[in-house]
Amino acid sequence: MNSDRSSLAEKQEIIAIEAARGHHGPHQPPSIPTYLQDTYWWAYLHEKSFWFFEREWVVNLILWGNMRRLTEGVLADTQLSPRSRALQVACVYGKFTGLLADRLNQSGSKLDLVDVASIQLENARRKLARHRNISFRHQDSSSLAYPDATFDQTVVFFLLHEQPENVRRQTISEALRVTRPGGKIIFVDYHKPSAWHPLRLVMKPILHWLEPFAMDLWNTPLAAYLPTDIPCKKVSLDYTFGGLYQKLVLVRQP
Repeated sequence: MNSDRSSLAEKQEIIAIEAARGHHGPHQPPSIPTYLQDTYWWAYLHEKSFWFFEREWVVNLILWGNMRRLTEGVLADTQLSPRSRALQVACVYGKFTGLLADRLNQSGSKLDLVDVASIQLENARRKLARHRNISFRHQDSSSLAYPDATFDQTVVFFLLHEQPENVRRQTISEALRVTRPGGKIIFVDYHKPSAWHPLRLVMKPILHWLEPFAMDLWNTPLAAYLPTDIPCKKVSLDYTFGGLYQKLVLVRQP
């Protein structure tokens, strides 16, 4: 019953969001993008993927022991006024979302979590059931249903490397669009490691094989994908683990 009420409330809010953007017809849930189905079905769309990936030690292993450090970097940049509203674009395996929600709860703030895959949202609902400040939204990162300037902070954590360039650009543009002027947008993702990095020769074939779009972030600065029609200012650009990971923090300008 509680699940039904939550689902109904979510549908009503989505209708209101669509109306605010000028779309008055019934909300249509997004379909699974072809690139996601073809490339990442085994990691995000198969029901047994949760059994393997939804373990903190697995996530940490994938990131070569850096999950905690990368998470703490985002939490350190999350300093919001009371009763703010934040957005996380796409579900993340492990404890990341729960820790972010806990951080937001300290200021009485709320978190919206969006994902294009309903199976990912169902998993997130189960593992984050104790968090009362999270809303779950079935939306496409490249075409969010929210009105402009909805959130005080937006976080995109290890999503962009999994998207083709055109979708990546749209996702970044949408993340900026739905963030209020003065609000932060935090991107964390892969980056080309230093020439001396011992894992450089290991990661390159792995990414080519399993993460075919990730090499874009090796070859092109993340800032090169920013839209020209939404003003923003770079706050910081930090590299972790010999440059293999990057954190770009922007502030949306008026």
